Order: sequence, then structure tokens, then C-alpha cells
Amino acid sequence: MDITYIHSLFLKCQSVSIDTRKIEADSLFVAIKGENFDANTFAKEALEKGAAYVIIDNNDYYIDQRTILVDDSLIALQQLAKFHREYLKLPIIALTGSNGKTTTKELIHVVLSKKYKTKATVGNLNNHIGVPLTLLSFNSETEIGIVEMGANHKKEIEFLCELAKPDYGYITNFGKAHLEGFGGVEGVIEGKSEMYLYLSQNNKQAFINLEDPIQVEKSKTLQSYSFGVNKAEANVNISAVSANPFVVITYSDMTISTHLIGLYNANNINAALTIGKYFDVADTAIKQALESYIPENNRSQLLTKGTNQIILDAYNANPSSMAVAIENFVQLENPNKIMILGDMFELGQESAVEHKSIVSSLLNQEKVVCHFVGAAFFANKISKDNFSFYENFESFSAYLKETKIDNSTILIKGSRGMALERTLDFLS
Repeated sequence: MDITYIHSLFLKCQSVSIDTRKIEADSLFVAIKGENFDANTFAKEALEKGAAYVIIDNNDYYIDQRTILVDDSLIALQQLAKFHREYLKLPIIALTGSNGKTTTKELIHVVLSKKYKTKATVGNLNNHIGVPLTLLSFNSETEIGIVEMGANHKKEIEFLCELAKPDYGYITNFGKAHLEGFGGVEGVIEGKSEMYLYLSQNNKQAFINLEDPIQVEKSKTLQSYSFGVNKAEANVNISAVSANPFVVITYSDMTISTHLIGLYNANNINAALTIGKYFDVADTAIKQALESYIPENNRSQLLTKGTNQIILDAYNANPSSMAVAIENFVQLENPNKIMILGDMFELGQESAVEHKSIVSSLLNQEKVVCHFVGAAFFANKISKDNFSFYENFESFSAYLKETKIDNSTILIKGSRGMALERTLDFLS
């Protein structure tokens, strides 16, 4: 595989695609096999739809000189992305963590875009395929690249760092996410800290939240630029944070009023503020960027449906993010509060314990109506006047069809597989 030659062809293309349904004119199509399909079979279709070149790893589907035959299309994509990153030589900020990655990435992006031509991971394309696609979206005009990295097992962040070769790194937190793949919380800490190891070995820099003792401990050997709330030793010392329900940050003599809900989002905002300060974005521009950002895609969105106010946080969930979302919600002074909580996935042997823990944490919340949806919560069913358990969404939707909910404040939180945003269809 002549990666230099493939890269020369890539530079003639307008974009990269792995999905013929999203082919653009003059693009490079990479045929990557999936569990239930062989994308080599779509190579001819990609060219017919306007792709300039296709990369395949099965000679049976060779078409003409526009076809690039390699041993493994996925490896070719990854190596092309690595070569392109080194070719551009632009500064790259990488971030990972158990919770808040995508929101933090978006906040950093809007802040830095006030001064630089910045490109960032689109959506949550943060795995062994998404990171290469992100790197290949950067071009000669990009001044700073922002790469989100997800992981559900050890050595994954290490691998992604070798592809992206970040100059700066930030870990949002170390929580109870993907416990099945990581083998427990200690595995999560070890796996996420692979970013620190890369930064240390390559003399690069980390952004550190001084309020997180794990970050402080794991980053001792690193060059760092820090932030914290009422931390005089921090490079960026935030003087106050509050949320009712939107987060308000006070820094120096500047007050930033955001559209993000819950104190659990404060660190995401503080990180973006800090990185903006590091890259010399003006305070007024940072304030404007953070205040104008409105979350979407089911991430801490505040919605109104009829007479109901809804906090929709149904993009994903794990024990850590579920706990902070609940903590924030129960502290709200609003009357008629309802929680709709869906199962948390990828917890392995810890699933039963973690779902039971969430149920137990709400036993003293007499004024909050709690609906638990999914088989894992249903297995921990207990009898309590303000608790209801549903084995699946279908049984919960049957309840919603027969029940009118008005004048309430509602939290909707669950893993992506639960798709609890469907609840909105029943709320008027």
C-alpha cells in the first residue's frame, strides 16, 4: 500500500465517505466491511454517484483505474488519516472522558472559532472509524483541529492518539461508563489515562480540572494548564458557578449566562473557557460564544411541550451521568416534578448493582414521581407510591397513552438504545 500515492489522490477529492447514501461529487469512497454487509459491493455504485475514487480490499470488485486495491480498507483509512495529520502539521486538541465529551467539544469549538478557522469532530464520530474521518476533514485552511475520542475498552485511546497525534489533551472525567469493556472503574481510569501517557511521552500539554483529584494525580508528570472554581493556584480561577436551571459562570469581572442545564455542565463550560484563554481568545468573544451555544441532539435540552417543561437528556446514560442529572433535578424548586429514567447499557456484571443503586438513591424523594423504563430497572422493581416500573418502552407508552400529564417539570434520561426521546410524542 503506497500511502503517499493514495494521499495524492485524496487531495484531489472534496470529501471522504464510507456510506454510498451520503456520497458527494468528487469524493473518495472507502469500502469498509460491517458485521452484516461488505461495502466492496457498493464500489461501483459509489463511482456512479460521483465518487472520484474508491478504495476496496476485494479484487472481485475492481472496476477501473479509479479503483484503489488494498489489503484492508479500514487500515488504509486509518493510515491515510495518520499521514494526512502529519502532512498538515496543524495543532490538534484531543478530548475524551466518561461524560460530557461531545458537549465540551462543541463548546471548545464555538469558543476557538471566534478567533481561528477551527474544525471539530462532527456529532460523535469518535471511534476507530470516526477519528480517521475527522482527521481527513481537516484541510490546509484549518488552523486548529478538535478531535473527540471515545472508548469502551483499554488501548483504544492509545491507538486513537497514535493516529491523531494531539498536541493538547483534555479528559472530562472518569466515571462509570462502559464498565463491561473496561472491566470496572479502575479500568476506565487506566483506559482514559492513556491520553495522559501519550502527552507525557511526547512532551505535549494537558488541560487539567483541579477539582478532579484523579486528573490531578494522573497528570503530575505533564505540562499542564489548569482551571478550577475558587482555586487560586489555577491558571484560570473561576470565582463562582450556579445553575437554576441554566448554568451561570463568573470569571474575573465577567458573568457568563449559558443555555446549558445543570451544575454537571459547569466543568464542560469551564474547560472551554480555559482553552479559549490559553489560545488568547478575547474575554468578550468567549462570553459571546458560550452564551450563544444552544444544546441539541437530546443533550440537556430544555423543551416546552404544552404546559410541560422538559429536560431532555436522552442521548446517553451511565451511572455517573445519571446520578448527576438526578441530583441536579431534585434540587430544582419547581412543583410537579417527574423523572423518566431508562436503562443504562454496557455495564456488564455491574448492571444489576448500578440500577439498584439509582433506585435506592431516590427512595427519600417523596415529591418526585419516578418512572423507571427497561428490563434492568424492572428487575429492581419495588413497591412505592411515587415509583412505577415498566419492562420496556412499549408498556410505558401504553401508560402514556392513557395518562394526561400537564403543568409538570420532566427529566428524561436514559441510554441511547432506550431512545427515550420517543416520550415527547405523548406529551402535549
